[in-house]
Amino acid sequence: MVPPAARVVVLVSGAGSNLAALLAAHAAPDFGARVVGVLSDDPGAGGLDVARAAGVATAVVRPSDFADRAAWDRALADAVAVFSPTLVVSAGFMRILGASFLSRFAGRVINTHPALLPAFPGAHGVRDALAYGVRVTGCTVHLVDEGVDTGPIIAQRAVEVLDDDDETSLHERIKTVERALLVDVVGRVARGDLAVDGRRVRLG
Repeated sequence: MVPPAARVVVLVSGAGSNLAALLAAHAAPDFGARVVGVLSDDPGAGGLDVARAAGVATAVVRPSDFADRAAWDRALADAVAVFSPTLVVSAGFMRILGASFLSRFAGRVINTHPALLPAFPGAHGVRDALAYGVRVTGCTVHLVDEGVDTGPIIAQRAVEVLDDDDETSLHERIKTVERALLVDVVGRVARGDLAVDGRRVRLG
């Protein structure tokens, strides 16, 4: 018996390059995961078009449609739950997930970040790394908790900072590595167990 593919819901706010990488990977029968839904906070997000072109269901949950952040967080959780996800992937989603969302999908939400956490968390990881003058940066896939990029680290890959790098050139090279890392992690989580012991994470 072939086990059923893990059901993945992807959260996007931008163009959806990480989503596109996951969609390309999920076509392989041995990947073990399938993207079943894509949600965004922005109806103009390019990632929604990527999903629709692939025949994947989409939904938009705009913060401006709700009285406060907590109400939006609950509505987002309700919308994600429709897809009965095994795993939720925040891939360029520019919103902090709140307590209601995280308690509903505890231990099943992962995020990508364009820096080697715990260094340079937040929305400007690439810019901050350049400004600090590091010679090596990279990307991180981590479990999401209620902090900003503070959850247990699942995997990381390094990217060298070149002398002539600016934020755009460095970020493009990081994104190439980040896409491959995310696909690898999602596939491994889908095919095995994700064991968390405090800050230490083991992939089956």
